[in-house]
Amino acid sequence: MVEKLTKESFREKIFDYSQSEEWKYLGDKPAIIDFYADWCGPCKMISPIIDELAKDYEGKVDIYKIDTQAEPELSGSFGVMSIPSLLFIPSKGKPTMITGGRSKAELEKLIKEFLFGEK
Repeated sequence: MVEKLTKESFREKIFDYSQSEEWKYLGDKPAIIDFYADWCGPCKMISPIIDELAKDYEGKVDIYKIDTQAEPELSGSFGVMSIPSLLFIPSKGKPTMITGGRSKAELEKLIKEFLFGEK
């Protein structure tokens, strides 16, 4: 299931930027965050793919959404300038941001590469 994040839940589950400037992921498994807006056409196109990925990777990858209009501070802190933007967060290491709509096959390839270190 895809969970919507607020500033408060982001600080509890992902990264508490009010306590530290250095990235420290708080989750126990890799994650993807979909930065979106309700009015965004490409966001609407990838939304069902994100939902499918949440089912396919249930228990292996946490998948979240952040409404950029409701949470401008979060999108600003990651430098989100265009949407959709997807943040891939491995269990260890730095996150990777990609922008633009992608196919399910492309996203699965990126999950393997960015979250599980497979080529």
